[in-house]
Amino acid sequence: MENHQEQESPVLIAQTGPLEGQRWNITSNLLIGRDASCDIIIITPDKQVSRRHARLELTEGEIILVDLDSKNGTHHNSQRVETPVKLEDGDTIQIALAQQFVFLSSDATVPLDTEGLEGGLDSTRRLRLDNKTRRVWADGIELDPPLSVAQFTMLELLFNAEGGVVSRYELITAVWGEDHAYDVSNQALDALVRRLRDRLAEAQPDHSFIITVRGHGLRLDNPTK
Repeated sequence: MENHQEQESPVLIAQTGPLEGQRWNITSNLLIGRDASCDIIIITPDKQVSRRHARLELTEGEIILVDLDSKNGTHHNSQRVETPVKLEDGDTIQIALAQQFVFLSSDATVPLDTEGLEGGLDSTRRLRLDNKTRRVWADGIELDPPLSVAQFTMLELLFNAEGGVVSRYELITAVWGEDHAYDVSNQALDALVRRLRDRLAEAQPDHSFIITVRGHGLRLDNPTK
C-alpha cells in the first residue's frame, strides 16, 4: 500500500529494482513477496522473490525485519538475515537479487524546512542534498524517484569534498566497500558515474555537476546560484 505523503512514521523507500522510487509509511506490519496478498508485491520474470519472502513487524515503536524462510534470502546491510533484525535509520534491505530498499526512521520522515539550514541544505548552492533523508535537489528541483543507495553514496562523497578531487579508489571503496575494492572494474564505476550524471541531468540538463579530472578522479562542480 503505497503512500506518498510525508508522515511522522518510519518509511521504506524502494531503491534499485522494479519498485524503484515507491515508498511506504510503516504504520503496521508489512508483508513483502510476490504473492498478490502481500503489502509490497515484487514481481520478476525469474521468480527470485518467494511468495511470502519477508516481513516488517512494528513492535513497541521498533521495526523488526524477519526473513520468512525465503528461497533466495533477505539481506540487511549486506548481511544475510538469519534471525529477526531491528532496523536503524539508513539501513538497507535487499530482497533476493530483485529489489533493494532503504529504511528511514520517523525523525527522517518529518517534512523538511530548509530555511536557515546549513551544510548539505545550503540554499545558495545549485545542488543540495540532505544526508538523513537522502533527498537531492538540483536548482530547487527534487530528484524523483530518489537516487539509489550507490548513487547517493557517490554524490555525498563528492559533495563533502567541497570541489576537491576524489580518486577512483576512494569512490569505489565508499560505494562497494574496502573488501571488494579490488574486484570492482573501472567499467562498473564508469557505469555508476554515467547513471548519476543522467539522474542529475533530469533535473538540470544545462549544467554538468560531475567533472572528470583525467588521471586523478572526479570532482563536483556545485556553484552558487
